[in-house]
Amino acid sequence: MTTKSAKDLVAEASRTVEALSAEEALARLGQPDTVFVDVREGEEVRKSGKVKGAVHVPRGFLEFQVDPSSPTHKAEFSAGKRLVLYCGSGNRSALAAKTLKEMGVEHVAHVDGGFPALEKAGADVEHV
Repeated sequence: MTTKSAKDLVAEASRTVEALSAEEALARLGQPDTVFVDVREGEEVRKSGKVKGAVHVPRGFLEFQVDPSSPTHKAEFSAGKRLVLYCGSGNRSALAAKTLKEMGVEHVAHVDGGFPALEKAGADVEHV
């Protein structure tokens, strides 16, 4: 069996999922068919805030909250909406988007550069 590094896994995910620039992502913010999902850890969100209106689901819980058969399923994910994932750099969100595609989520993308890129592009940030 061939082993892969985290860098290999991120590169593989990046080849298979849609990556949006921060500007492209922000153009979709607030559209009724789009849900922004912050997959960073709670401590990261507490320190820096999150994109206003984004749903926060730590990466480790994402699959369970997207899966309609899971007891922790979040209704925001069952409406067939486009999911735009972001993290602290774009690596975790790429991995998460690939996993969601494998779970059958049709419309999923991630933000290249993550939260810092969104902030730099002028995202409205709320502190929680």
